[in-house]
Amino acid sequence: MTIITTIDELEALYGQPGETSTVKEADWLTPQYRALMEASPFVALATAGSEGLDCSPRGDAGQAVRIVDDRTVMMPDRRGNNRCDSLRNIVRDERVALLFLIPGSGTTLRLNGTAHLSVDPHLLAWFAVKGQAPRSVIVIAIQRVYFQCARAIVRSELWNPERHVDPASLPTPGDILAAMSQARVGGRAYDEEWPERAAKTMW
Repeated sequence: MTIITTIDELEALYGQPGETSTVKEADWLTPQYRALMEASPFVALATAGSEGLDCSPRGDAGQAVRIVDDRTVMMPDRRGNNRCDSLRNIVRDERVALLFLIPGSGTTLRLNGTAHLSVDPHLLAWFAVKGQAPRSVIVIAIQRVYFQCARAIVRSELWNPERHVDPASLPTPGDILAAMSQARVGGRAYDEEWPERAAKTMW
């Protein structure tokens, strides 16, 4: 196996990026990037900690994040499984990266920055939905933001309904839990109860 071990070797293989790959980068939300971000209800949040890296799906009604100003965005930590992998990492290492998806669009948006957690009561109340406030809010300072071209979305046919997978062909969360726990938890009952349980704990 031949392995690339130096930046020189890497650059010899790939060459230098063209102007369109570099001129698009900004350290603030341009009007165009703001429009893309406002159209995105889903983002993958990448963090780093002493246990390693983590990437967590995040989504919210309308917009995945709220734009505070051209250099600051905020994301509520909605109810989930309480593993707190991303939050633990942010407390110990402020670096974060976000990838925004826009339904129906091949263009994605990438953001690198630093983050901290806030439990300010007024801020929590600002993010409340149906009377339910998040327990914390992730406050993100933008360092770099730029769009990613549509090649990955086009290759994967992500938004093509004809490529949608039949859920019945996949193992369910209940199946996975039962297999991993020797049937102590999960199973059909878990799957049957999940929609109602999720509806009650969505926010």
